Amino acid sequence: MRFGIARGLKGSFDSGLDQLKLGRESAYATAGLLVLAKRPWGTVMLLRDIAHVAGVSQNFLAKIFQKLARGGIVTSSRGAVRGYFLARRPKEITAKEIFLVVEGSDLFDRCIFGSDRCVDSKLCPMHFRWQKVRERLIAALMERTTLADLVRDAAKRPSLHGKFDAVVT
Repeated sequence: MRFGIARGLKGSFDSGLDQLKLGRESAYATAGLLVLAKRPWGTVMLLRDIAHVAGVSQNFLAKIFQKLARGGIVTSSRGAVRGYFLARRPKEITAKEIFLVVEGSDLFDRCIFGSDRCVDSKLCPMHFRWQKVRERLIAALMERTTLADLVRDAAKRPSLHGKFDAVVT
């Protein structure tokens, strides 16, 4: 999954922005969360059903949903009705918090070149410029983008993330 913002920037950032990728975990997390977000808030679903509707691996999604539960994005229900539900309404969950939970707290600190060698003691040539882009554009965009926004976007283009059914807002 690539950020769409990378396509719109030109100049010296072009080759480096290709390095800014979210992993498969983020793609699966987004797909699974969209399944929940499209149903009335508070709906509990079995993980196997979420995985089936999203068209993703149940085993991999199970590990991701454990992270999402620890991060306060979803809640697991172990009573008579077992499964997962969103911990908050879709409009209250930002893309930024989803990706930070899944990718790790260093998501916005990573080098534009994907280099492990870019550290405070030995910076890459783009370090300071990339830091500004991360803070002003990407982190801000993700903070403004909610799960509800992603549901609306998916409704416009259902082929974005597997098998989607009708949107419930």
